[in-house]
Amino acid sequence: MDISLVIPIYNEAEGLPELYRAVSETLDHLPHSAEIVFADDGSKDGSAAVLDELAAADPRVRVLHLARNYGQTAALMAGIQNSTGDVVIPMDGDGQNDPADIPRLLDKLAEGFDVVSGWRQARQDRALTRRLPSLVANRLISSLLHVRLHDYGCTLKAYRREVVEDVRLYGEMHRFIPIYAAWEGARVTEIPVVHHPRRFGKSHYGFGRVERVMLDLLIMYFIDRAFDRPIQFFGKIGIGCLALSALPFGWALILKYGFGVSFIQTPLPLLTATIGLSGILFILLGVMAEVQARIYFEVRGRPSYKIKRVAEHPAPPRKKAAVRRW
Repeated sequence: MDISLVIPIYNEAEGLPELYRAVSETLDHLPHSAEIVFADDGSKDGSAAVLDELAAADPRVRVLHLARNYGQTAALMAGIQNSTGDVVIPMDGDGQNDPADIPRLLDKLAEGFDVVSGWRQARQDRALTRRLPSLVANRLISSLLHVRLHDYGCTLKAYRREVVEDVRLYGEMHRFIPIYAAWEGARVTEIPVVHHPRRFGKSHYGFGRVERVMLDLLIMYFIDRAFDRPIQFFGKIGIGCLALSALPFGWALILKYGFGVSFIQTPLPLLTATIGLSGILFILLGVMAEVQARIYFEVRGRPSYKIKRVAEHPAPPRKKAAVRRW
């Protein structure tokens, strides 16, 4: 299979026929073999029945019915792991992504890129609840993780299979797949894509997702900076706290011996102890995390690096050994 189109679905029964029609029209005009993998994320509005009808009518369609609602990231992961195409193209199931952009993603991929991300320049969503939080999050992610994309939240992307086959996603981390790919040495780029207003159903996103994205961003920042050396991350914080605790302790000494103020008359000794103990705890946490990281890499049986290619001097041809005849 050349292309796997992966579409997570949650309560989109009303718009599924139109989505399938648009996707089919695009795939019919491509010179590649393709499959459509729908991941039904525990829908309760009849989406499952509509998807089953599509699968019965079109051999290109496969439907994964998840046991319950796990969230978009898990549904997307299920679709990717149960697809077979050399190129994986995820897209939203709400009809806002335009399947007509798929050929443009493939053309960009053919230029030698490993990941092509969609950029919704003219996004058709509410400014306050959708576009503004997304704008802030995108800039924050780019500045902290050093992969320059304008729109991490756009589901419409194209990946070479070798880029995503080993990725394991949790929480809301599907938006960070290009970052995982970049960490593995993949070439990442983006192109503008069309974004339609939602015609059917209602959006499942809002301000409630912002805090989850921020927490996932914190995890990604830790993985980027200190996943294979956590003692350096937590140890620096611990040493900083210990150094900081010297300030209130020194001021308490000045008050006692310079102005006759007893230790029990100020909160400075308590503040010193609190900050100092926090520093010790951070250092101990770094030690525990270091042990866990080493266990993790040993259990995986894989090193903490990836070799892209090896260049070496060609060995001279071996001489044939003489055959002794008896």
